[in-house]
Amino acid sequence: MVKLRLIPVLYIKNGLIVRSERFQEHKIIGNLINEVRRYNQWDIDELVYIDISRERVYDSRRDDHKIKRISSIDEALNLIAKECFMPLTFGGGIRDLPTIKKYLKNGADKVVLNKILHSNKAIAKQAIELFGAQAIVASLDYRVIRGEIVFFVDNGTQALPYSVEEMADFIHDLGCGEVLFTSIDNDGMGGGYDIKSISKMVSLLKIPVVACGGAISAFDFMEAAKVPGISGIAAGNMFHFTENIYPRSKAKLKSKQLHFR
Repeated sequence: MVKLRLIPVLYIKNGLIVRSERFQEHKIIGNLINEVRRYNQWDIDELVYIDISRERVYDSRRDDHKIKRISSIDEALNLIAKECFMPLTFGGGIRDLPTIKKYLKNGADKVVLNKILHSNKAIAKQAIELFGAQAIVASLDYRVIRGEIVFFVDNGTQALPYSVEEMADFIHDLGCGEVLFTSIDNDGMGGGYDIKSISKMVSLLKIPVVACGGAISAFDFMEAAKVPGISGIAAGNMFHFTENIYPRSKAKLKSKQLHFR
């Protein structure tokens, strides 16, 4: 049996790590290098960084002998990759093939693609041909509207004209290696995972699905882990504010005989 992954997700906005709520409210948490050092101590399965900066202006607001100040997302990735001792997934705002190549060359093991999957499908296919499906993660952000899953791009502002079945077919046709499935409405709200939508998406896809959005305790991880066929469970805000929450959650999940790494 394939073991489940428990994955922290960190959001970069203008050079700093932020706490996200429903893709709209963003509160600064701290320096992106301090965060990766903390996760190194926890021996996590994987780490995901997503750049949600809209202005593409970066300033980490610090420059000393311990942490170099950054002024670009490329500098951010280079510093993160040097510190990161676990598999690293990186994405956000990717619009062309050279950026995908650069991220993979400079330390990312996988890249996350969102809007480009739909605005320029050919680039996504080229990336998969060049680097393999395992290097390309399709980010699917969604809301439930009148009982139906509706997918969005552009930081949750632009709806896509796909049913959930059509989206599954689209992802299969592209050949992506994995899906990061994020609930916009549950993001940062601590109300638990959207189990119904996760179950639907996992049942339709033949590739690994990582669910994200809504965790506030290890109980939420347990509930998501019960979804048949799920590959991983991701969380952002929960891991920022409680000491040793990752290793304590892992221990709790394993004590319940759940198949986590």
